[in-house]
Amino acid sequence: MQNHVWGKTLLSVYRYLERIADAIDNIIEKKAVQTSSMLGSDALTHNTLALANKIIDLSERKVKLINIKLLIEKALSSMDEKGAKILILKYFDNLPCEEILKTLNLSRRTYFRRIGEMEGAFEAQCAMFGFPMERLDSYLASESWIVSVKEKFLKSNKDEKVVFVKERICL
Repeated sequence: MQNHVWGKTLLSVYRYLERIADAIDNIIEKKAVQTSSMLGSDALTHNTLALANKIIDLSERKVKLINIKLLIEKALSSMDEKGAKILILKYFDNLPCEEILKTLNLSRRTYFRRIGEMEGAFEAQCAMFGFPMERLDSYLASESWIVSVKEKFLKSNKDEKVVFVKERICL
């Protein structure tokens, strides 16, 4: 059984990527302004090179988040339109299942089948654009907030498997 952990993770964090990139911009601006006020003893404690390296690191982090945002958008735009719409309504708009069923005129069974299929198709599109799941593991390893979302999905999948095994044992 495929659990599409990276697909769920990327789709879930999408709505925060732009806000975090903007926050990084604000931090960079504050750090850059801070360099102009480094006089006397401050120059020794707040090394200009260390500050420049911090600004570079933040800029690289922002580029990484923008790249992931663009990857998500590109993957969704290259998918089946109705399937992408299901993912957008579920993950971006955070609509409950009932509203998605009504909006797209789907049966419950079709909805849940399509969600799994589309999460898999989304991951396949990401891989086609150069980001297979293994690369995402290394590329986003330093983004602890994204990794924690991924771990939440991994844990929920393990819990589902345990419940399934317990139900099977009881039968």
